[in-house]
Amino acid sequence: MSWIRNGPLRRVVLWQALSTGLMTLICGWLVGVHGAISALLGGFVSIIASVLYAMLIDRHEGYTADEVVKTALKAEAIKISVMIVLLFGVFLLYKEVVPIVFIGVFIVAAIIFSMALFVTTAKNK
Repeated sequence: MSWIRNGPLRRVVLWQALSTGLMTLICGWLVGVHGAISALLGGFVSIIASVLYAMLIDRHEGYTADEVVKTALKAEAIKISVMIVLLFGVFLLYKEVVPIVFIGVFIVAAIIFSMALFVTTAKNK
């Protein structure tokens, strides 16, 4: 994930990937192969959108408040648009999707991304 320079965002995307992997294993064990694939796809929808968001935020060059807000809003709008397209794409293309697993893992991964606000860049002493 070296394409994400922002430390907190990079760490949260890693958390998303790890939690998606764990939930994929659990859902595969409980629901079967289609549950595992649904969990993996749900996590990937959020991870792909989050990586795109982080890359857009990293490209920001401005230092005024309005430039920061515009960049954040633009990145968030693109992230949400990508999520919507990917969610519909999975439902259209993967006929054996387990909806509760797919949406559940997607929501968990999306909530994990919001934890970036609580990740600090300070080094522990």
